[in-house]
Amino acid sequence: MGDNDLGEFLRSRRSGLRPEEVGMASHGTRRVPGLRREEVAVLAGVNADYYTRLEQGRERHPSAQVLDALSRALRLDGDARDHLYRLGGTVPGEPAARVPDQVSPGLRQLMDGYPHTPAFVLNRTLDILATNALADALYSPFHPADNLARMAFADPAGRAFYQDWDRAAQATVANLRHAAGYEPDNPRLRGLVNTLTEDSAEFARLWDSHTVRGKTQEAKRFLHPDVGPLTLGYQSFDVREAPGQQLVIYHAEPGSGSAEALHLLGSIHATRTRPSPRGADRA
Repeated sequence: MGDNDLGEFLRSRRSGLRPEEVGMASHGTRRVPGLRREEVAVLAGVNADYYTRLEQGRERHPSAQVLDALSRALRLDGDARDHLYRLGGTVPGEPAARVPDQVSPGLRQLMDGYPHTPAFVLNRTLDILATNALADALYSPFHPADNLARMAFADPAGRAFYQDWDRAAQATVANLRHAAGYEPDNPRLRGLVNTLTEDSAEFARLWDSHTVRGKTQEAKRFLHPDVGPLTLGYQSFDVREAPGQQLVIYHAEPGSGSAEALHLLGSIHATRTRPSPRGADRA
């Protein structure tokens, strides 16, 4: 993570747009892909020199009106637009509070009340803060199952576990970029990004793309060594008492092969974790 996140984000979004996508004619040979700075300035209705200063980090406090104009010019979706506002320091309200790592007893009890579906709690950095038994079973190929980004990029099990690894990798990095807009100075986030950037060329490439996205509800495809393929939908819920935490609940289509496999996975996990009968080791 650098010290000019706003400028890098603008430059990345600009390079990803072609003139014809925004209704502009393309003239001359372009040395780099995407729109020129002057073209973005025209689309946003701002001074070209001012926009250049934004990208170069010489201007760091654009108004909300300027950011709104830039988000329209760069065709930003909702998550990317919110991220731009946070990078520009114009988000209404108080700065985002540091997300607590403690999960309340009541939330843990709620998760344990879902014995037939995996449920777990994440923070913005994708650290897994709490799990129920079936989530433990689902992520049992990982050692440890501690952070979704580390598991995808640095754990050998990741490539096999995520059947759509490329898509999972892109979504994971986009989630971390989303987190950086809330807590750019979070030492945990900076340390995780620095480590993964050094250790994974794929992570470094995706991080430099500046794609921003919060969690969606797209189905995920896993390949578990104990039960085979699993296709699971999911829902995520903000934890109101701990802003920044999310409760994630996976679910399988009723009557599907994935539902049967999930039931089997729960049985296997319960058998493995059941205490041995007294004296069984002597029998």
